[in-house]
Amino acid sequence: MNKSKILHWGARIVAAIILLQTLFFKFSGAEESVYIFTTVGMEPWGRIGVGVMELIASVLLLITPVAWMGGLIAVGLMVGAIGMHLTLLGIEVQGDGGYLFILAVVVTACGALVLWQDRDKALAFVKKLTG
Repeated sequence: MNKSKILHWGARIVAAIILLQTLFFKFSGAEESVYIFTTVGMEPWGRIGVGVMELIASVLLLITPVAWMGGLIAVGLMVGAIGMHLTLLGIEVQGDGGYLFILAVVVTACGALVLWQDRDKALAFVKKLTG
């Protein structure tokens, strides 16, 4: 396996693991998740909706032909999360030392890398849609 494939798989796995790990907190209504989504005015529908989208992104990231879709969804979600941190939440949330913010940045970077490496698949999909 060449370095590019290792990097591609590594980015996909890291992003998927981070996204999957946070699902428990969103779906169980953990105090920190409820606090975050209440603060941004999206509790409970936003917490559950974002959780569902993160689950979809995680699964897609692990399926090679559609990993780019997972990367795109992950980047979109994490740009939103980073935006919320920079505007409404702050970098540090409830004394986490910026941990959730850092995870969002890591997932954004990994998702962007996957999307970049799979750009030919993404462009082919867009061309197919636009005929």
